[in-house]
Amino acid sequence: MHPKQVYDMCCRNMGKRAYIMEKNGRKHVGRITKVDRNMVWIMPDRRMGGYGIGFWGFGGLGIGIAIGAIVGFALARPYWW
Repeated sequence: MHPKQVYDMCCRNMGKRAYIMEKNGRKHVGRITKVDRNMVWIMPDRRMGGYGIGFWGFGGLGIGIAIGAIVGFALARPYWW
């Protein structure tokens, strides 16, 4: 996908769950929290935290993914608990 297409799709779907695939094969599923011309930030569904001493996990915006590294984008289906 062209970076402009990725940027436009991410802006239109801010706050929704998305499935993003990078050029290197990495796959991410989570809610889009922020978008700018260079990066997309998503909060993963599976947070890397847990019980124990201290806190380890993602910050407030989540994981940053370079727009130029994205080759695939789709909205993820909602899940119910």
